[in-house]
Amino acid sequence: MERFWKLAFCRFAQLWIYVFECRYIGSAYGFTFKFAVFATIFVNVIALLIALGLTSKIKFQNTLKAVYFLPYMLGTLIVGFIFNFIFGNLLPDLGKALHWSFLTTNILGTSHAWIGILIVTIWQGLAFNTLIYMSGLQSVSPELYEAASLDGAGAWKKFWRITFPLIAPFFTINLVLSVKGYLMVFDQIMAMTSGGPGNSTTSISVLIYTQGFQGSQFAIQSANGVVLFLIVAGVSLFQLNVLNKREDRIEN
Repeated sequence: MERFWKLAFCRFAQLWIYVFECRYIGSAYGFTFKFAVFATIFVNVIALLIALGLTSKIKFQNTLKAVYFLPYMLGTLIVGFIFNFIFGNLLPDLGKALHWSFLTTNILGTSHAWIGILIVTIWQGLAFNTLIYMSGLQSVSPELYEAASLDGAGAWKKFWRITFPLIAPFFTINLVLSVKGYLMVFDQIMAMTSGGPGNSTTSISVLIYTQGFQGSQFAIQSANGVVLFLIVAGVSLFQLNVLNKREDRIEN
């Protein structure tokens, strides 16, 4: 029995060592973190700008709200297949017609394929984040802006001193959900590149699926799944801790 447990422990240790030393697993983690950082930043910045625009006094406000929310109503795979057709057919044809060489090549077949996936992910993720920011902006009392105007505060000062501090809890929600979601990005990649060309757009979730369920590395990718869970949980808890402390400083 003692020999059995020693052997089991050795096998277990070898499994985890392989996970941390394997080059293509490390590459998948590198791509996943890069993608999550860029997607989180762009989605939140653009969503906040759209929310500020939609909560201001503009014409066709309700129509614009319906337009920006449309991508969120569509399935991720459907959106991926649609943009796959756009990148592979419509844009190259447009580039040839206008003699724009940078459009004539399908970006999903180049080393910049991740940028195409990033664009689609940002476009689809804007709706949910914008909705949360709009909820936060609508909770800010107009009287605060009127008082700030009487004191001579400009648009930027109103935003930095009034708007952003008061929507801090909504910013926390969006940031945590965005990072969590993009660290586990899967559907967009499978619909558009399946991790290619080569392994340049293989996220860790895609790697777990392709190598664990379609390949012969179920044990290795099961361990990899545990690592991903720990990373996502750790990053989320760290964000909540830091951002909640920030909210407490703002309130005090």
